Amino acid sequence: MTTHYDALETRDPAERERDLFGRLPELLRAAIKAPAYAALLQGIDPADITTRAALAQLPVLRKSELPALHKAAPPFGGFVAQSASAFSRLFTSPGPIFEPEAAHSDPWRGARALFAAGFHCGDVVLNTFSYHLTPGGFIFDASARALGCAVIPAGPGNTEAQFELIEAYRPVGYSGTPDFLKILLDGAAGAGRDVSSIRRALVSGAAFPPSLQAEIKARGVDAYQAFGTADLGIIAYETSARGGMVVNEDLIFEIVRPGTGDPVAEGDVGEIVVTSLDPHHPWIRLALGDLTAALPGLSPCGRTNMRIKGWMGRADQTTKIKGMFVRPEQVAEIGKRHPELGRLRLVVTRAGETDAMTLKAECASPADGLPEALAASLRSVAKLGGNVEIVAPGTLPNDGKVIADER
Repeated sequence: MTTHYDALETRDPAERERDLFGRLPELLRAAIKAPAYAALLQGIDPADITTRAALAQLPVLRKSELPALHKAAPPFGGFVAQSASAFSRLFTSPGPIFEPEAAHSDPWRGARALFAAGFHCGDVVLNTFSYHLTPGGFIFDASARALGCAVIPAGPGNTEAQFELIEAYRPVGYSGTPDFLKILLDGAAGAGRDVSSIRRALVSGAAFPPSLQAEIKARGVDAYQAFGTADLGIIAYETSARGGMVVNEDLIFEIVRPGTGDPVAEGDVGEIVVTSLDPHHPWIRLALGDLTAALPGLSPCGRTNMRIKGWMGRADQTTKIKGMFVRPEQVAEIGKRHPELGRLRLVVTRAGETDAMTLKAECASPADGLPEALAASLRSVAKLGGNVEIVAPGTLPNDGKVIADER
């Protein structure tokens, strides 16, 4: 059994840098065939962009801007030169942001992340990410199949049916959120169902705090984390070294000062900016709004790409709850639906190792049924359920924050 997915993972870092930046000018030429990139990169000669310093002079494209851009020029905001019919699947995620899936093997670059987590050709994998409209389920499905695994497209929920699938197919691997893995293990223990075949997991889409990591490990499942987005697929992943996350291949990964495109000093916390070398759907300096910091040195596992500490919070107020992004614009939409309200604040916490959220709303004279109406609006806009708390005017801080992540 090989230790690494391929030779790209262990090449000299200088060789990787030469390869990435040697291919970058051609990627830029492909990108500017799309009208939005032609405007964004106007006056740029792709032949000049062959170093990190040169790349850092290009403007960043903020993910938080994509919903408005996609609405103005549907479906992809003018950032894709090809028509929607050139892709294999077409998705949407909250915002809305519209994402296409390229028609080639492992389009989301996840096979090597699964391999690093101990998955191998011939494994049966229970995939519990959603297959409905958003790309999460297909990201891990396509990645597992590219590795040679058989996939059970279970999606989230309906634990009774999942227990039957697990007992029949005996999957060795799990992909999904860490929260749902715990729900499965708890439910099986309570119902006397056998899910002992699951020995390893690749989790993403929600917080995986040390307390939950220890509990999952104690119950016989070796779980690894992956960091990714619906736009780019898998960006970085944990390895057997358990020392941060290794950045994926075919990506140029930068860490910049939030709100700018300027690289931070080595080791400083900053916002993640990614350039992907995919000519079908290039991303040029996409600023994700997520914070991280680079780790010094190389991973003891032998992989030589940059290591990061993992997800360290948000550079803006957009946050991920139960695998779904919730944005300040969505909180504002709830306010528009209920003009009798004052300030709103969505507070995100953990409850029993699960993400939870409470919408706090100021109202001087709340009408009967207002909490229920607000809860319905929250679910309609954010596609997630949450609690509602009506508070007196002036109770919430006047700090401009509408999403407070307290996890």
